[in-house]
Amino acid sequence: MAKGKSASKVLTQQKRHRRQWLTFIRMCRYGVNNFTRNAWLTIAATAVMTITLLIIFITMAARNVLNDSVVEISKNVDMSIYLKTDTTDDQASAIMADLKKLSNVREVSYVSSAEAREQQAQANKGDIDMLNAINQATNKLPATIRISLIDINDTSQLDTFVKTNAKLKKVIDTNRAPSFAGSRRSAIQNIGKWTEFAQRIGLGASVIFVAISSLIVFNTIRMAIFNRKEEIQMMKLIGADRSFIRGPFVVEAMVYGFIAAVLATGLGIGVLYWTKSGLLQAGVAVQPTIDFLTTYIGFVLLAMIALGALVGTISSLLATRRYLKI
Repeated sequence: MAKGKSASKVLTQQKRHRRQWLTFIRMCRYGVNNFTRNAWLTIAATAVMTITLLIIFITMAARNVLNDSVVEISKNVDMSIYLKTDTTDDQASAIMADLKKLSNVREVSYVSSAEAREQQAQANKGDIDMLNAINQATNKLPATIRISLIDINDTSQLDTFVKTNAKLKKVIDTNRAPSFAGSRRSAIQNIGKWTEFAQRIGLGASVIFVAISSLIVFNTIRMAIFNRKEEIQMMKLIGADRSFIRGPFVVEAMVYGFIAAVLATGLGIGVLYWTKSGLLQAGVAVQPTIDFLTTYIGFVLLAMIALGALVGTISSLLATRRYLKI
């Protein structure tokens, strides 16, 4: 007897699960069918959501590209400490050993006075007059210790080192203050400023377009509810529950998000490839971002789909809660 009751209970549960599954499939089918009912509203909602997700995609990609560019340029920027012309290699080696102990120091190199003259001659090998002037000059060029920093905007450790290191004080050229070598410091600072500015603009644009796309999806679902009043009333009369009536509208909005995410991801990657050659010629490190997107395209697409579905779902739930009285 107990065994028969148990079997009956299992059978009942299986039937209930089957009904729930069939109900879910019907709900999804109705939602997809609803997507094609009002072409203009569907196109408008999908287009605006595509633009929204594209802006978010480009903002995140630009942030990574700018950060990678800062890192690449930072590797080529040296802080130079000038030494007296009679500094020996042993003295320079001892100072370099102390410098390498600093946590913000990436690399340290030494250019002797003779090497500095040779480098200057090599740089001006096409100018005969300049070469003659270098060869005839009696003044020696200062020896230089060049330091590559991990964070070029943080020179506090080097400032302290220059002021306190006893070995350096004996041989430092007091007529030349330590400074960045070359003209790239301003470029780094400008890129840092542009990175921050681009992030703010991108964030602001993303927020604005998320709000706009949410509003359009909201209005699209609202119009769909008004257009299907009789159908909804009929579903109520035959005993359809709330989730079955609301579900197709949520599915419809999720379809908007899905299509928009696929389009935005494709367009975003296309923009990166289209601008790749020009950006590389300008010294912008776009390749690491492209490599990342190519390697993890599946995860990127899933993240974009999840974001699009989230925007659509929230908008549709708000619309159905307000206008779908069940």
